[in-house]
Formats: sequence, C-alpha cells, structure tokens
Amino acid sequence: MPDAGSSLAHNWGLGIFLLGVCALCLFMLGVSSLLGSKAWGRSKNEPFESGIVSTGSARLRLSAKFYLVAMLFVIFDVEALYLFAWSVSVRESGWAGFIEVAIFIAILLAGLVYLCRVGALDWSPASRKARQEQQK
Repeated sequence: MPDAGSSLAHNWGLGIFLLGVCALCLFMLGVSSLLGSKAWGRSKNEPFESGIVSTGSARLRLSAKFYLVAMLFVIFDVEALYLFAWSVSVRESGWAGFIEVAIFIAILLAGLVYLCRVGALDWSPASRKARQEQQK
C-alpha cells in the first residue's frame, strides 16, 4: 500500500500539470484575441474552404450510393484493423487464432459476394438496367 507521502507528491504533480494546461490555454486564447484581426466585412462571414468560395446551398441531395460506399469503407477498414491486431499476435494465438481469422475472413468474403450480387457496388446504370431486363 502506498504511503501518504508518495500519494501527496503524485497529486501535487497532477495539480501543477493541470494548472499549467489551463494557463497555456488561457495564454493562447488571450494572445489570439489581442493580436487577431478585428476587421469585419461581408467576405469575413462567408464560408471558405480550400481557396474556393462555396456556391449553392448546403442542403444538397446526394445519392444513397455515396453513403453506402462510406459505410462499406468504414466496415472494411475496421475489419482490417482487427486483422492487423491479429497479425501482430499471430505466434501467440497459434492454430486456434488462425482458424478464427480464417472464419472471420470467410464471413467478410461472403458479405462482399452478397454486396456484389445485389448490385450494391454497381455504379453504372447501364449494367443495372441490363441486369433488370435479364431478370424479367
């Protein structure tokens, strides 16, 4: 059990660190408000990104395909992280870990095959129309 002296020293160090962080934040906010530009104008209030003044409305309607691709990217990216973590500990996990990863990859491939079969990865309307006509 740690004695009271070492615990108190640890708490003092944490307190000084937090005080330093707060002082640094206040310093940065104060300096930016003192040295920052005070000019106001119409162009200051317009959204500006990547050197291009935006045009049109922010309420742009996008196809659901964009969201589908984004979700697929996130899903497969997270699964790649799991595979990376497994590859780091492949020697410790042994054959049981290898079989688990093989099942995991098989499930991923089954999901990818399903997405291809339902046309979730088809972006061209011509091939989709041809497939629909073949089904009729």
